Amino acid sequence: MVGMRIGLLTGGGDCPGLNAVIRAVVVAGSVVHHDASVGFLDGWNGVIEGRVVELDVERCRGILTQGGTILGTSRTNPFATPDGPERALATVATLDLDAVVAIGGDDTLGAADRLYRRGLPVVGVPKTIDNDLAGTEVTFGFDTAVQIATEAIDRLQTTAESHHRVMVCEVMGRNVGHIAVHAGMAGGAAEILVPEEPFSVAAVCDRLTQRHEGGRYFSTVVVAEGATAVDGEPGPSHRRGADSTDQFGHGRLGGIGAWLAQEIEHRTGYEARATVLGHIQRGGTPTAFDRVLATRFGTEALAAVHDGAFGTMVALRAGRIDRIPLSDATGTPRTVDRALLHDVAGPHLG
Repeated sequence: MVGMRIGLLTGGGDCPGLNAVIRAVVVAGSVVHHDASVGFLDGWNGVIEGRVVELDVERCRGILTQGGTILGTSRTNPFATPDGPERALATVATLDLDAVVAIGGDDTLGAADRLYRRGLPVVGVPKTIDNDLAGTEVTFGFDTAVQIATEAIDRLQTTAESHHRVMVCEVMGRNVGHIAVHAGMAGGAAEILVPEEPFSVAAVCDRLTQRHEGGRYFSTVVVAEGATAVDGEPGPSHRRGADSTDQFGHGRLGGIGAWLAQEIEHRTGYEARATVLGHIQRGGTPTAFDRVLATRFGTEALAAVHDGAFGTMVALRAGRIDRIPLSDATGTPRTVDRALLHDVAGPHLG
């Protein structure tokens, strides 16, 4: 019995669970369907340049628990150069591949959708720790990031209480605040600030003052890296590398936490410190939830390949793994539920 030839790639930022998807596609494909798999190195860059590595059951042993991706990743956009799409399609044809499984976020899967419209037989797997992809209730990597951020907030709470400080914790979240909301709620933060709703520095300081005058002499503030203030906006200075963007047009973020801590200390007189979790949220071993979800995504992506359901992305919906058009999953981010933000996170229960 002769199976299919499948190519896999991981694009965009790394996150825990990527290797679990690779393992599911390769192992299930080999054992059940007698497929042969190859991995493109460094995302779409490997597809354009034809850089691949053979993948088999032996190569995938032990990778379930590993963070990152054994294939490497990049933020290469095949449409950033005039001949990028043609080179990518030519590579797939030269390797005689029957299908490509693209594992990534909005940018990676957006490129996959555009290539599908040019004839690429591709199935997408959603990946982003920000949890902002439309069409799926959750993406793998998010649970791990929230666990890491929550543990950090727990630790910041103890030192904040000991020194009667305000501790500002900056977490990832370019356009959405899912990590900030979930980790902030779990850690009992006094303030949770997200990109979806610009915040007032004056109002934050007033609430912190009321809290401290009421006998709570410490506070933890969780702020997503993409959050902005309506008064005293720090401007592009808190967006590092604003003049240098990747091939998808994204500038580097970072610095809102330090700026906010300075503003709080200046306006309230309370000692304030900032901690930036940054890439700590991306690395390390995935949680059990992320391992299971990534494995389910991988096996369903393989099923979609064998069903010829190209141009689709696997998605978690009401506990089931479904398939949706790639075009429905990209372009518009899934934002934080306002009810969750105001009714649960809003009362400042920290």
